[in-house]
Amino acid sequence: VQLQASGGGLVQAGGSLRFSCAASGRTFGGYALGWFRQAPGKERAFVGGISWSGSTYYADSVKGRFTISRDNTKTPVYLQITSLKPEDTAVYYCAARTGYVYSLSQDGYNYWGQGTLVTVSS
Repeated sequence: VQLQASGGGLVQAGGSLRFSCAASGRTFGGYALGWFRQAPGKERAFVGGISWSGSTYYADSVKGRFTISRDNTKTPVYLQITSLKPEDTAVYYCAARTGYVYSLSQDGYNYWGQGTLVTVSS
């Protein structure tokens, strides 16, 4: 499965952004999805996941501002971020794993998108 992520860019603090993650040539039926980010000088970290049924889980640091959504009959899967902060500056990755439930660990994913950069200016 090839994943294609898009939606990054330069945004002012307080703004919003929506990322999309699409599977090339298919829907995400049968896959759980996760979103990760890697800030400059830091390791890649989990920010949220969505199961096959649509249940979601978010890292404490992003709860209330990040929303992941999906429609299993379609692609892509979306990550909406509101009230952006400079510390949200990072490369954002989507990842997919076969199965019902997302994983909090990047080792739990079979497929990765190429990453898309977000820079939040203060």
